[in-house]
Amino acid sequence: MKGLFRKAKAELKKIDRVLDSDARPNSPLVHHPSYSSGRQQGYLRGMEHDQPSTITEPTAIDILRYQYHHGTNLGSIYVLERWLYPSMFPDDASGSSELEAIKSWVGKIGIEATKQKFEEHWNNVVTDADIDWLRNEAKCTAIRLPIGYFDLSRPDLLTETPFAPYAQVYASAWSSIRTLISRLRAHSIGTLIDLHALPGGANAAEHSGTNSGTARFFASNQYRDLSIRCCKYIAQEIKDGIDGVVGLQLVNEADWESERMYEWYDECISTISSIDASLPVIISDAWNFRQAVEYSLKKNSAYPSQPTAPVIIDTHYYWAFTDADKAKSPQQIISEVRTKLSELDGREGSVIDRGAVQAIVGEYSCVLTEDSWAKAGNTSRADLVKQLGQAQSQQWQHRAGAAYFWTWKMDWLPGGEWGFVAQTNNGAISTLPTYTIPEASIGPLLEKANHCKDERMYDAVNQHVSYWDHLRANTPYEHWRFENGWKVGYQDAFIFFQGWGTQAVAPGGKIGNTEVWVLKRIRESGFKGNFVWEFEQGVRRGIQDFEAAVGI
Repeated sequence: MKGLFRKAKAELKKIDRVLDSDARPNSPLVHHPSYSSGRQQGYLRGMEHDQPSTITEPTAIDILRYQYHHGTNLGSIYVLERWLYPSMFPDDASGSSELEAIKSWVGKIGIEATKQKFEEHWNNVVTDADIDWLRNEAKCTAIRLPIGYFDLSRPDLLTETPFAPYAQVYASAWSSIRTLISRLRAHSIGTLIDLHALPGGANAAEHSGTNSGTARFFASNQYRDLSIRCCKYIAQEIKDGIDGVVGLQLVNEADWESERMYEWYDECISTISSIDASLPVIISDAWNFRQAVEYSLKKNSAYPSQPTAPVIIDTHYYWAFTDADKAKSPQQIISEVRTKLSELDGREGSVIDRGAVQAIVGEYSCVLTEDSWAKAGNTSRADLVKQLGQAQSQQWQHRAGAAYFWTWKMDWLPGGEWGFVAQTNNGAISTLPTYTIPEASIGPLLEKANHCKDERMYDAVNQHVSYWDHLRANTPYEHWRFENGWKVGYQDAFIFFQGWGTQAVAPGGKIGNTEVWVLKRIRESGFKGNFVWEFEQGVRRGIQDFEAAVGI
């Protein structure tokens, strides 16, 4: 073992390790791992095409965007659904969508009174006590916030849409949304902005904003262009100072085989990237997850021709709507949960070779059909609900970058099997275990990670050098890239776990969107050539070694 380590050490001595003494002010630890430039003047092999590195310590917004998110959907606040908020509909309203509620109220009480009613709904539904519960009891790190194009408070974005006559009602909607994002951010909670309702409807359901019963969005060039203007506006608003946005979702539950959908995705991603290429863009899988995986791998290449925002797939899991699911028992469904996201098998782990693919579960619940419950046998419904929720929590934490329960807010709290409050309180769904570590324990765990850092690095480098030099003797590897990557990965995981207490990022964080984080680090490294894979594997190993060191 010592002989192999000497060999690794000799290889690594070919470069100077320029360590930055960049300990953060007010950091709870004076001494913590630091980044290495991985460069040496005059070290030529493999570096003639490398570019200067732009890697720096993870920022507060980096942590908010790339940590694993245990979250919930806000619910029917900025895009109404009658089944969730019947109080926002007149009794004689003819439909169940946002547009029908607006029409009915304006007809009854006038546009100014309707505006006041909706503003009260937006501004009062989430109290300070609610946010405290969300952070301290539910241990949420983010919410998914469904909005409509009509909520952007831009009359020019409503032209020739059904909402044009009601632009006045939405004059302060965007300001309300911004305020909510800011309030959540102050409690270390990020916000995924979800363009839930697009003009014309990306699907035929009421949550597209109307009761038209048809999906007209993708077939309309006018609506497609309008939506790109919406994305451009939101991206610029985020760039100009909305703090706490973890990503922008382009569309919710697009219909299967939607017309030219991926072409539209390309346009949106290009537009957003031209404004802020660091903003994660979330796409709907349109119920075809495998196709979305292939698209994501191509978009998330290590070396794009121009700066491109990371792309993340949103997929939803429900067992309450199809005849096939009605035929299953709760026990069968619980077993099935553990097979979900298997389309990612063999697609992760090598951004250099394949590109990056990252998925989140934007919606899930603990709801099953009565047909399924009738097949439960002697096991109580309450026990099975808990098993279903726990199976989902575990599977999403294992395979996804985030999971958002449907839903949080409704007239009929705590919401039963649809309710985030109910299923949190009964223990059916739970946060990532790392987020329950007492803050007082974080410091000692970080000290432990510091103490064993060098030993773990030596072991990792030694194993890497030994394996590859044995596998392919006399191959001119560039193992120094692995060591550089290891240091970056270990430091990244360290800072995610340490948090930024003075900037409202709580400690205990864990890199959850690992594939797109590794993609980010590869792009920032400036490394080129045939051995960048060593840097990538070093980053991954460094993250793993830190997590092993602190037991998460």
